[in-house]
Amino acid sequence: MELYSYYRSSASFRVRIALALKGLPYDYRSVHLVKNEQLGAGYASVSATQLVPQLMDGAARIGQSLAIIEYLDELHPEPPLLPGTALDRARIRSLALDIACEIHPLNNLRVLRYLMRDLKVGEEAKNAWYRHWVELGLAAVERRLASEPKTGRFCHGDATTLADCVLVPQIFNAQRFDCQLDPMPTVMRIFEACMALPAFQSTQPSACPDAEA
Repeated sequence: MELYSYYRSSASFRVRIALALKGLPYDYRSVHLVKNEQLGAGYASVSATQLVPQLMDGAARIGQSLAIIEYLDELHPEPPLLPGTALDRARIRSLALDIACEIHPLNNLRVLRYLMRDLKVGEEAKNAWYRHWVELGLAAVERRLASEPKTGRFCHGDATTLADCVLVPQIFNAQRFDCQLDPMPTVMRIFEACMALPAFQSTQPSACPDAEA
């Protein structure tokens, strides 16, 4: 398998975690988003959307991080990232989507660039935008995790799932932009539990082949 990734891409980080949890080998293909390598003709032939991550598995081409992770989970079911009953799996997906749909799209690189280059928003205002949506979204995740009985050591029970693969990269970004995370003790407890595991440590941005200081 080949994974087209960028070290700071939280969506790519999700897939890197899933691959590591399942012990699946792959070749890392760097696409430097800040240098606009995703917009070049070469990458357009790999990904029609010109986004990362993109997984190549033989003749198969899969985009979108959650679709990639579910594909991996179906082909390589151990350890399961969507375990349990239909209701359990719905909860795990719901938690993942609370981040992947409600927080991440408002703050990805394309949006931040549009705010600054097209709308002429200054650096301070752009960072305030970022923090507002991250803190609002994570507060909702915190309420769920703190109140729902299925929460355990991790987002769902005592084994890592799809929800943890999505939560951890979002916390990395929140820390990078100095978001207020003290009001989210359950979120941070789960983050720290995840980061104690090799699959999360070995795939974090600083451990990637294309990491920059």
